[in-house]
Amino acid sequence: MTPYLYAVPALGVFALIYTWVRAGWVARQDAGNERMTTIAGYIADGAVAFLRAEYKVLALFGLIAGVFLFYLGITSGNSSPVIVIAFLIGGVFSALAGFIGMKIATKANVRTAQAARTSLATALNVSFSGGSVMGMGVAGLAVLGLGSLFIVFYKMFVPSGLANGQEMEKALEVLTGFSLGAESIALFARVGGGIYTKAADVGADLVGKVEAGIPEDDPRNPATIADNVGDNVGDVAGMGADLFGSYVATILATMVLGREVQLGSADQFGGLSPIFLPMAIAGMGILASLVGILCVRVKEGGNVQGALNTGNYIAVAVSAVASYGLIVWILPAGALTIRGVTFDALHVFYAVLVGLGVGTLMSIITEYYTAMGKRPVMSIVQQSSTGHATTVIGGLAVGMESTVLPILVLAAGIVLSFRAAGLYGVAIAAAGMMATTAMQLAIDAFGPIADNAGGIAEMSELPKEVRERTDILDAVGNTTAATGKGFAIASAALTSLALFAAFMGTAHIDTIDISNADVLAGLFVGAMIPFIFSGLAIAAVGRAAMAMVQEVRRQFREIPGIMEGTARPEYEKCVAISTAAAIREMILPGAIALLSPILVGFLFGPKVLGGLLAGVTVSGVLMAIFQSNAGGAWDNAKKSFEKGVLIDGVMQYKGSDAHKASVTGDTVGDPFKDTSGPSMNILIKLMSIVSLVIAPHIAEHAGGPGAAAPAPAPPRFEQAFRPHVRYSETLVPAAARLLRTAFHRE
Repeated sequence: MTPYLYAVPALGVFALIYTWVRAGWVARQDAGNERMTTIAGYIADGAVAFLRAEYKVLALFGLIAGVFLFYLGITSGNSSPVIVIAFLIGGVFSALAGFIGMKIATKANVRTAQAARTSLATALNVSFSGGSVMGMGVAGLAVLGLGSLFIVFYKMFVPSGLANGQEMEKALEVLTGFSLGAESIALFARVGGGIYTKAADVGADLVGKVEAGIPEDDPRNPATIADNVGDNVGDVAGMGADLFGSYVATILATMVLGREVQLGSADQFGGLSPIFLPMAIAGMGILASLVGILCVRVKEGGNVQGALNTGNYIAVAVSAVASYGLIVWILPAGALTIRGVTFDALHVFYAVLVGLGVGTLMSIITEYYTAMGKRPVMSIVQQSSTGHATTVIGGLAVGMESTVLPILVLAAGIVLSFRAAGLYGVAIAAAGMMATTAMQLAIDAFGPIADNAGGIAEMSELPKEVRERTDILDAVGNTTAATGKGFAIASAALTSLALFAAFMGTAHIDTIDISNADVLAGLFVGAMIPFIFSGLAIAAVGRAAMAMVQEVRRQFREIPGIMEGTARPEYEKCVAISTAAAIREMILPGAIALLSPILVGFLFGPKVLGGLLAGVTVSGVLMAIFQSNAGGAWDNAKKSFEKGVLIDGVMQYKGSDAHKASVTGDTVGDPFKDTSGPSMNILIKLMSIVSLVIAPHIAEHAGGPGAAAPAPAPPRFEQAFRPHVRYSETLVPAAARLLRTAFHRE
């Protein structure tokens, strides 16, 4: 076994050391006066209470899923019961990644508000440092967990040391449990956190800004604490778990495909070079991201967005240069072949460049469609002058239009990376894109921290210039949040394609014929799933927001002195409403994502499951882009009124009729951009991961290598149903016997 493998988890440890040191620096910054720390304490307590309630439910889910995985492990020759351990570790690491981000965000928010009393540059330094703690923590946990488990399973299952043997297939199959645990927790964290944050946000806006006419984050609004808590549990903990899952799934899918790569000449890693390469790129990406993080600087009055973009581009450039050295060093000089496509190390590097380019272009395009001052957002601003309906229509149009360029970029990226190095090229392109995940998360997490800082400044009645500085950071944070979602969508699309290719290889499928009726039906059902998933998530926000509105109205009506500022609102009751709604409403969408591939795979076989995955991937990516960009554009259209916009020759400000219409658009867009839209990424990845986990089992029962010969086809009506009964015998034998009895009757 090559000693270089140990460098991967070592780099993960390095990232966690940075996380610990930088978190300590943030904690030592001035937290402001007593009122500021009291408000920050309410936010931190609410965030911890939500995560505690959520993790209790997820612990029960982990137990049930663990039993199912244990059953698969003992009944499949290509798996092992050890997969349960990998699954649990993946789930714990994913939850820990979100917890680290949430914990540092609730410390950095009040310190950013205090730093804004000094200067914009100081406030950016504190808020971005908090974001970098989350970014490096997520990347460090992913690289440490995946690298360490691979070493353990390699030693456990591959005594021969052969990278292309059946033992390696089993080791990688068991390792998929780590990714399954990560993505499962990410889905519930994203959906639950998204429902929480948008229920509070919508409720606070509808009663506070629209009905009572008080400013955003006004301390008289009982829902303000819940709103600020939501920024942390949704945009920080949820996003951290999301990209943690993407990071792990991308590396894993590339490793699975790397097992199939045939080397034309010997390498220095015992045949492991195509499997080792994605882990090495991920480890290198930690160092590249650190360089980019250290380059983010801004002077007073400077361009915050420009500073963040500079750091990001530096990280991408360093990653590109370092990837070339890694690829040339790790891969052998001769030809490599996968599924009939021959390439060399240089073409693998070209695929990595394609991945980095796709990620960069997706961020640029997303910024164009969601940033203030750009044509799409300004078109919504102009339509706000004619009422609420035209504002909503304008945002929907922008969201739909915004799918064109990203899809063309993704399509070009898929074609170019495939031509460079086949399916391995597509997967390594995704790995190259995800290399700078730590930097992307640092930029993304900075936004909610700045948003919280503005809320604390407002509730603490700090001087006007403090709120002006935090508003500058918050406005940039809205754009970085949108570009972060664009990056996450691109990574989910390429990751899902790589997982799909790995699923086909593991299930021993060469082609999937969409002219086959069963496969075509699976394709349509898969395309439907993102719609019902989104509908459930948005409806959940609506129901929770209704409860929040009623509670805020009750407090305004029944507690004398709230509007005068002489009585303290009952913040904790609004926090409790969001928490209960999020925990209750996240179950059904999560069940759809987890159970759909299992039911289709065992009842209808791997090819129909492949059709289901193809449908959900294409539909899910389009829905994610549409919803995220429409919501981001509505949000920044509303914020455009804070400094005033010129509409038909007249300056319009906050409080005008046009601004009130933009608030309606923003309220409609809230569940789009922060609940259902981002959840699409995890939906398509999780369904692909579940399919990859069950692939060896359904392949054995669908005529794969080592499978028993199928029984003779029975006559007439039962002929169409017999295969489905046979697949189900593995999972639900009692139900299978009932089906067989029913279909034997004339």
